[in-house]
Amino acid sequence: MKTILKKPVITEKATAMNENGVYVFIVDKKATKAEIKTAVEKMYEDQGAKVAKVRTAIIFGKPKFRYLKTAITKGHTSTYKKAFVQLVEGSTIDIFDTEEA
Repeated sequence: MKTILKKPVITEKATAMNENGVYVFIVDKKATKAEIKTAVEKMYEDQGAKVAKVRTAIIFGKPKFRYLKTAITKGHTSTYKKAFVQLVEGSTIDIFDTEEA
């Protein structure tokens, strides 16, 4: 079984979107919107999360260069898929859940 949700995005922009009920996750590149919806609802079912809609975006890797003494090394960052999950009105989830073990 593949892992659909890899990690939540914790940036200033994503945190501002959380106030409007939109949560951002890094997901598997081959995951569909329906799979993402069921994965979020299953992971946060104890908090009563109900997904209204899912938007996705594929973020292509950026080229990177490193200058060495003898040559220039070329490469790029990894391509990944980002999912914007909007919950129904009044539904929230706590992605900063810090339970002590």
